[in-house]
Amino acid sequence: MERVGALYGTDDWKKEKHVPVIEVVSGTAKADETFAVKVSLGKEIAHPNTTAHHIRWIQLYFKPEGDKFVYQVGNYEFTAHGESVEGPDTGPVYTNHSVITELKVKRPGALYATAYCNIHGLWENSLAITMD
Repeated sequence: MERVGALYGTDDWKKEKHVPVIEVVSGTAKADETFAVKVSLGKEIAHPNTTAHHIRWIQLYFKPEGDKFVYQVGNYEFTAHGESVEGPDTGPVYTNHSVITELKVKRPGALYATAYCNIHGLWENSLAITMD
């Protein structure tokens, strides 16, 4: 039986619309100071957001350098994809598969983002976090 990690796809997010893009949006990380991180999908190649094909969730984790374990930063669920009683893609609201969150860390490490596409499964990416 495969381990769950083997089920995650990964690629260059500039070529593959399912790979989470992780960006520090407020400058650089400094120890014990809050900074903003954006996680999105489809930055270079748009990912559909329809009833039939959408991103269901994004999860963000931090692994401090030298630590054995990872810490969950957030779990972001997207639940409106144009569904309505009138049928698929007729609803009044669509959530966008993008999130901005703020965090602070005590030392360098890595951010890991995972995402789930209801058609194409699990995807992951990572970003090293250095300290100024």
